[in-house]
Amino acid sequence: MNYHFRKAEISEISQIWNILQQAIVRRKADGSNQWQDGYPNPEVVQNDIKKGEGYVLTDRKTIVGYCAVVVNNEPAYKKIEGKWLTNDDFIVFHRLAISEKYLGKGLAKMIFKFIEDFAITNNILSVKADTNYDNIAMLKIFEKSGYTYCGEVYFRGSPRKAFEKVLHKTF
Repeated sequence: MNYHFRKAEISEISQIWNILQQAIVRRKADGSNQWQDGYPNPEVVQNDIKKGEGYVLTDRKTIVGYCAVVVNNEPAYKKIEGKWLTNDDFIVFHRLAISEKYLGKGLAKMIFKFIEDFAITNNILSVKADTNYDNIAMLKIFEKSGYTYCGEVYFRGSPRKAFEKVLHKTF
């Protein structure tokens, strides 16, 4: 396998949306209410890409994963019921999804690693993220990837578990 993590292009919205739709169906099948309210949607993906925040994981030329990677901008994170580990610059990622055909290959963890490398390359030593209380798969990935539970944040009126990982430069 030859994986690359790069900025998404507008022409790739339909492929990305297909992956997100698969994830929406999986969340519902798992009994989760996450992503069952019309979010995310193609307009959200289009906005991610227009702002330069949409990223894809590719296997050669095939898009196999998607997420939004944002620098220092998540208004919901200003009000946390709990406490972040740091108050410095941070990367946040949202809408991480893997293609149905590529599940079980550790690709979500691979995306985490790409995001952490991106942060370090940009001299940012904190990655923050959140997920729904019932997204067991993502909660396990946070735990296995060294993220610390920091408290609750709220999106569209619903609580989310918030996590942070403090990174260290390796010289």
